[in-house]
Amino acid sequence: MSIFVKICGLRKEQHVNAALEAGADALGFVFAKSRREIKPVEAASVSVNIPSNILRVAVMLHPTNEYWQEVLNEFSPDVLQADVLDFSSLDIPNSIEKWPVFREGASIPNVDGKYIFEGKESGQGETVDWVSAATIENNEKMILAGGLDADNVARAINLVSPFGVDVSSGVESAPGQKDVHMIKNFVSAARAVEKIYE
Repeated sequence: MSIFVKICGLRKEQHVNAALEAGADALGFVFAKSRREIKPVEAASVSVNIPSNILRVAVMLHPTNEYWQEVLNEFSPDVLQADVLDFSSLDIPNSIEKWPVFREGASIPNVDGKYIFEGKESGQGETVDWVSAATIENNEKMILAGGLDADNVARAINLVSPFGVDVSSGVESAPGQKDVHMIKNFVSAARAVEKIYE
């Protein structure tokens, strides 16, 4: 069974297409203050050709319900990724999958679905402690993020055995600038690893 791969922080159609061609399972669009931030209407435009079997993820940080509704109406995501405490203040349709973000050092509750596990700050290229991540009981639902790139993703997968991996800065040639070849190399490196669960 191959690893689930999410490419995050997409802003241009050419990079969306590169992620699709490489075989990514989910594409993340950042609706929060960041060098990777995109407006909902722009995200809708660059993601128009994403097939229905590929997840479109709205990545948000402490959004107001008003802004979340704008993202929902303009972009129509399949998934909302946000800090676990953000969900309670938002009106989220049952059709939207929720991926809570847990950061290194926090306790991980027994969540029902997938979740993101990353460094203390999102999108900073900070590698988490993979040895500690491997001890989390429900890592079969974990999407590992933080400091991953084509050179280290295989080692991370082998150590942690997560459900999936999530990359942003690791496929950029400069801060906020995605690179087509780096996207393809990352997906290939991740997919080359076979997951084995006990």
